[in-house]
Amino acid sequence: MTFEISPGASGLDVACHLNVLLPDASPGDLPQALAAVAAAGYKRVVLPPVDPASVDAAGLRRLFADAGVAPITIAGGQSAGADVSSADAGERAAGAAILRSVLDLTVALGGDQMNGVPYGAFGPPGGPTDRAAVERAAHEVGAIADHAHERGVTMTFEVLNRYETSLVNTAAQAMEFIELSGSPHLWIHLDTFHMAIEEPDMVAAIRLALPRLGYLELGQSGRGKLSTGAVDIPAVVRSALDAGYEGRWGVEAFSRSVLSQSAADMLAIWRAPYNDGIHLAADAMRVIERGWAASTVGRRAKRLARAASG
Repeated sequence: MTFEISPGASGLDVACHLNVLLPDASPGDLPQALAAVAAAGYKRVVLPPVDPASVDAAGLRRLFADAGVAPITIAGGQSAGADVSSADAGERAAGAAILRSVLDLTVALGGDQMNGVPYGAFGPPGGPTDRAAVERAAHEVGAIADHAHERGVTMTFEVLNRYETSLVNTAAQAMEFIELSGSPHLWIHLDTFHMAIEEPDMVAAIRLALPRLGYLELGQSGRGKLSTGAVDIPAVVRSALDAGYEGRWGVEAFSRSVLSQSAADMLAIWRAPYNDGIHLAADAMRVIERGWAASTVGRRAKRLARAASG
């Protein structure tokens, strides 16, 4: 008897970014989107950045609960005047306040994880980030991470490519950032899209970050389907599992046909690599399952399944 691999067979804890399917978290189309990703085997959905003050947290929480998936929020919003890396104490305090407001929203939604870019402004950097700014950002973010832990929320920070920040671009820099933060509760978010640009060896980067890796996001070179592109996603999944990674996973893809124009412009998404987000989410889960099936833990599970079936 053969062992059939189906979405969810691995039991991996995988989240799908909502922008794969929808431009925002408006309640009109959200129930159908949440139901679709739940049916594909996802356990969580990552919300795009939202203004906590304008969100109906109770209503949104009910929608997630009804679909049987958990929310992950994105914290960031750092800019001139509100930036935890700033030399100005008032600006740092304003930046930290933004992060705390997203933490409050996460708790109100019933979530237990907050991703994002909390350490500085998102966008083309004007130059290298000086050491003092990195240290200031790490201190502020570490304090928020400790507070989040007290409230039952895990905080991660995403490592971006050089075109989106100059503060943290590699797994090695992320590990140093955590050390500077002084927080035992701050975790790293790696993304294969960014790693493909910055890391000479993606698997080595995952291994380096493994002690503090809390979220491993899978994204393709062209921002489209995980089954097509320059990144060998099944190999990444297999290698991470074989290295001992037991954390959560994410799927991210962006298309100009799905995103709002402002979000597409901000992310430099000029094309439409896909039009059907539900199809992409299902395809991504199948790709992840293939990587799991090739891993040591996956092969062991298949042997046990065959033995149990006689």
